[in-house]
Amino acid sequence: MQTFRDLDKHLGMVPSRSAAALAEASAGRGREEAFRRQNPQVLAGLMEVALIQSSASSNAIEQITAAPGRVTELVQDKTTPESRSEEEISGYRKVLDTIHSSAEHIPLKTSVVLQFHRDIYAFSPTPGGRFKNTQNEVARFDQQGRKLAVIFEGVSPFETPAAMDELHERFADAIKSGSHAPLLLAGAYVFDFLMIHPFNDGNGRMSRLLTLLILYHCGHEVGRFISLEKLVEESEETYYESLEKSTAGWDRGKHDIWPWLNYFLGIVNAAYTEFEARAGDLMSGRGSKAMRIKLYVRSSASDVFTFDEVQQALPDISADHIRSELRKLRDAGVVESPGRGRREWRRLSTAF
Repeated sequence: MQTFRDLDKHLGMVPSRSAAALAEASAGRGREEAFRRQNPQVLAGLMEVALIQSSASSNAIEQITAAPGRVTELVQDKTTPESRSEEEISGYRKVLDTIHSSAEHIPLKTSVVLQFHRDIYAFSPTPGGRFKNTQNEVARFDQQGRKLAVIFEGVSPFETPAAMDELHERFADAIKSGSHAPLLLAGAYVFDFLMIHPFNDGNGRMSRLLTLLILYHCGHEVGRFISLEKLVEESEETYYESLEKSTAGWDRGKHDIWPWLNYFLGIVNAAYTEFEARAGDLMSGRGSKAMRIKLYVRSSASDVFTFDEVQQALPDISADHIRSELRKLRDAGVVESPGRGRREWRRLSTAF
């Protein structure tokens, strides 16, 4: 909430780099909206891939993983979770479904945040929907698990409920006033949420779900078609660096939020760039089956995938057609099939 206590101080002077990123995001939004209105039928494949990638990547950032085939089945609700990791992936997918289907009707308030947190643990014995009861921190660790440095400590458990209520009240007032760009307010909300760190566990995943919800509220729906979570996973080091640079002095309102906001805007614009590239591919192939197979392989949450996973994601395309396209990709040197029977495949490149 510290950023929102003096927005003019923190957001009043927008650096030229950030202003250019805001303009880029606005243009990307316009192009995405136009494409969505004119070619809605082409985008179904992008939505399916984004849902799988988001469920896998947001959890993978927190070292919560499952076999690629299992992730696909869990996201498509074709199986039940068999481990704690799978339970949490299923819970994340549950909240994603809620946001994608009903974002415009979901207000951003404390009770909704608690509900989302409860739902990401809906398949797990871990109780969700409660604020933390112990002090927590975000730290850097080496490969042996030894703590290298504390990036920040969250707000105390006693102060957390009031801090969350204040954050939502000030955010709503800031949006209503229209004095600052909504995307900057969205990024500031996510940053202050992470600084409060309101839960014992699940703060990172919650921040990414709330990012998606707020972007919907701001009119940016690119997260429906491109996994923002995967983009964060791919830039994880920069993610933590930007947080660390913006953290110092937050508890006194003396922090510099622009390293984080520039990262946040960069993720939004990277999503629009990827959307245009994929949508352009689909249109150039007139939404062809071959292009949809290529899109799935290029966008798969993991480099390793199976023939059955491709079939599950593209049920209207025949097995023979999928085999034919996979052989063409193999001959082009972008995939290989190390397993006998060619049921398992490995992606070697995304440059196709």
